[in-house]
Formats: sequence, C-alpha cells, structure tokens
Amino acid sequence: MTTKRILVVDNEAKMRRILELSLRSMGHEVEQAGDGQEALAKIESGSFDLVLTDLRMPRLDGIGLLTALRGADNDIPVIVMTAYGTIETAVAAMKVGAADYVIRPFEMETIEMAVTRALTMQVVQRENRFLKDEVSRGWGDFVGTSRAMRALYELLQQVAPARSSIFVVGETGTGKELVARAIHVASGRSGLFVPINCAAIPADLLESELFGHIKGAFTGAVRDRIGKCELASGGTLFLDEITEMPIGLQAKLLRVLQESVIEKVGGNAATPVDLRVVAATNRDPQHSVDTGVLRRDLYFRLNVVRVDVPLLRDRLDDIPLLVDYFINKYSIELSRSPPAMSPDALAILQTYAWPGNVRELENIIERAMVLCRGDVIAAAHLPAELAAEPAFAGRSPVDASARVKVQSLALRPHVDEVERHLIEAALASAGGNKAAAARLLEISERALWYKIKRYGFT
Repeated sequence: MTTKRILVVDNEAKMRRILELSLRSMGHEVEQAGDGQEALAKIESGSFDLVLTDLRMPRLDGIGLLTALRGADNDIPVIVMTAYGTIETAVAAMKVGAADYVIRPFEMETIEMAVTRALTMQVVQRENRFLKDEVSRGWGDFVGTSRAMRALYELLQQVAPARSSIFVVGETGTGKELVARAIHVASGRSGLFVPINCAAIPADLLESELFGHIKGAFTGAVRDRIGKCELASGGTLFLDEITEMPIGLQAKLLRVLQESVIEKVGGNAATPVDLRVVAATNRDPQHSVDTGVLRRDLYFRLNVVRVDVPLLRDRLDDIPLLVDYFINKYSIELSRSPPAMSPDALAILQTYAWPGNVRELENIIERAMVLCRGDVIAAAHLPAELAAEPAFAGRSPVDASARVKVQSLALRPHVDEVERHLIEAALASAGGNKAAAARLLEISERALWYKIKRYGFT
C-alpha cells in the first residue's frame, strides 16, 4: 500500500506517540492532535487519508469530530478508539459514519489491521463511485461480423496486452470509446478505465481535471482533488478528442508520458503514475500536426499503434445485427416485447450513407421503438430523409460511365435517377446476376431486390 497521511487524535500524548511510531513503521506519514477542535483545524489546513481518534476528549470528543466532518461532507475514513465498557458509544459512532472501531486496551497489530482495512475500503469505495458514473456509457460488446470488424478484432487482440500507447481514429459515432474500453479489458491491467473528453471541459479546468489540484490552488479549490491521471494509475487513461487539448497543456501531458510522474495544480511534489494511454480523435491526426493543433512530439508518443475504427457505411452487412441489438436494448428499457423490422425498413437502413455512424443508427432505432405501437417497425417509423439519401451518392462502385453520370448530376433533386443508373450499371456489369450486382453495390441482396421492385426492373 502506498504512503498515506494519517491524523492521530487523542488527549494522551503518550498514546499519540505510540500510535505515531506504529503507523510510521507501516510507511505512513503521521500528524497528531490533542482533541477534536485541534483535529478539525489540521484537517481544514491540510489533507489526510485517515483519522484515528479517541472517543473521550475535552472540548470536542470523537463523536463531535465525526459529526462535524460528515456535516461538512467530508468522507475521510475515521477509526474510533473506545474503552471496553463503552462499546455502545462506538456503535453510535459507526452509525454517524465511522469506518471502524477498536477496543482498548489493544495490541498494535489490531490497530494496524484496522488502518489497512479502512484505507483499502476507501480505495474500493472511491472506485465504486467512479464506476457507477461510468456504467452503461458504452454500447456493450462489439456487434458485427463484417470483414472490417473481423480485422479490427484481430488488431485489438494483438495490441491490447502490450503497454504501448494507442491512437484510435474514427468519425463521430463509430465507437472509439468502445474500442478503448475493449483494449483496457483485454489488457489485463488491474486498474480503472478512466475516460476524459478533452473537448467537453473548459481549457482552464482541464489541467486540474487531468492532474488534480491541492487545496487553495485557485478560486473554488476548497479541498485537494485527485486527477484522472492518478485515478487511472495501474489502468488505462482514455483521452478522447485529444486534438481539442490546449497546446500548452499538451506539453505537460508529454512530460507525464515520458517521466511517469504528475504534479498537481498548485503543488510541487511529483506523484508517480503507471499509465496506459489510449487517445482518440475524429480528425485526421497528421493534418492536426501539420496545422499546429497537435504537437508533433506528443503525436509520435501517442501514435505507437494506430487503430482506425470502421465507418458504418463500410460495413453495411452488420446493420441487421446492430438493429437486432438495439431493438432488444430498447425493448428492455421500454418494457415491451421486441418488434420485428420490416424488409422495406431494413432495406432503407442498408442503403443509407450513415454520416453519424452507429450512434445515428442507435438514435433512429430508439425513435422507431417509441413511434411503433405494433409488432413491426415499418418504413413509416423511420425518418423520411433516410430514403432520400442513398449510401453511394458521390461514390463509384461500378464503372466509368456510371461515375460520369453521378458527377454530372445535382444529387438532391435527382437521387432516384442516380440510384437507378447505378443499379442498371451494376446489373449490366454482373450479367444480370442479382447476388453479384449486390456485391458490386456493397448492399445486401435483399436491399437490391427491394430497389429492383421499386424502380420496376424486370
């Protein structure tokens, strides 16, 4: 266990000294206070990880000290010491919020065990609070069996066990954080997965969020705070939208990555950290470097392994699986039986361009689940713009003549005509073979049959 700061509170100087020597032998820093009032003053002016206090003291006793701490929303663990005949008082202290109690006279081993137990429980409780905030923020397990996803799985399996930094690149909504979480889980690292969105936190607060601060470091810093880097020590730090981090702060982050130490805002002491860093961006990272948005040396430090997350429009074959996944998810949330997806509705989903990727698909399925009152999600339950935005507008999956037609038309008013030309070209290229034409168009055969029926092809 790392060194902790412990405050020993007792009106007997000899007992304070004995406890101090015992706790220092465990590797902890120790300060003393003669009663509850003195203890409150020391806690107000400094930071402690644990308080070990007697119950019976002048001015302010142990119960009063504990009550004052909890009233100030201070969750520092407190162990109370009580004589054999006052166990009821110790139980009362536990109800007020004490972490544990020991009965006098006691062996030093008893105190040491109680201290170790309380400090361990403090870490567990802190992690549990953090995990409660983080639960259900992802999409759960990966969904997809397409070639692009299988390639992603193979790459993650290779890179996850290493400690190397990873740069995840992908458009908004592709699931970059899901990839980072998967890397952490497969890495076997025992610490937390700690995400931080560099774009969502004001620049003047981001440094404190990353490295923590000490009390009084700036206006509003009323107590010491642990930063995300320290919280992620032993685990994985996920820096989402890294290109949004201020350039000055990038230099400080680079030092952390190179030296594995942090300095809290307002402090001078260096705290060692053991980080595995996964960074992510929805921009072209090389362009960010060339334009001065991302430091070149930081980019090289982070980009040991690059992971490109597939776009949804590049894995349309996964849409039926994703649709089933989200239907089941929102059926549970809405307390209803899962509806089926009509072939027409599914064909629309499989021929849409998906600029918002998987996140957009999830939102659309959630909307359809709310609007659908029956057992089948129909095309009418989908946004109208989906049917007017073909997946291959502006793309060239077939031959040169089709490309000329696409480039010579204004897409919006001529969507149907463009799509019809593409299908005709694909069918001609495939000799009328529907399955081959569907592969050329990179859509499912069922979606192609829907289009053939819609445009009246024979």
